[in-house]
Amino acid sequence: MKRQIALGAVASVAASVFVAGLAQAVTAPGDVAFKDGAVAMSLTGQPGSADAGKKVFTTRSEGNCIACHKVSALKDVQFPGNIGPVLDGVGSAYSEAQLRGIVVNAKHMFDGTMMPSFYKVSGFIRPGDDYTGKPAKEIKPILSAQQVEDVVAFLQTLKN
Repeated sequence: MKRQIALGAVASVAASVFVAGLAQAVTAPGDVAFKDGAVAMSLTGQPGSADAGKKVFTTRSEGNCIACHKVSALKDVQFPGNIGPVLDGVGSAYSEAQLRGIVVNAKHMFDGTMMPSFYKVSGFIRPGDDYTGKPAKEIKPILSAQQVEDVVAFLQTLKN
């Protein structure tokens, strides 16, 4: 009996170490691999949530994508943007990898775009530290890896 309990404890620890290893499999912004503007691999290894992505997409303090883009299905959103393209049908027009690449850093797919890079921490010119006039100590991406995956999951729901 003691032997079974000990084996069970070892298996439990091994399983938690394995799960913890999976949880740490987030791709860092500097390690994202682009191919023709697309990012084939998930940044988290976890599927995104379309509902969470919709929240990021429409929330001013998060992604605020709606400030530049219009989505006809989001009828309750006031003042959608008209700077970026209308995103109706974007889930049919682009693959998951292409959508991920666009959200991470659209400049890899659309040279000269004014869309911000939502998962980038280097390559900026003179970044400042929160309106202080001082150089930035640390640059964090606008969105987390999971938020990128969530926005991609939401964009995939926008089919023709």
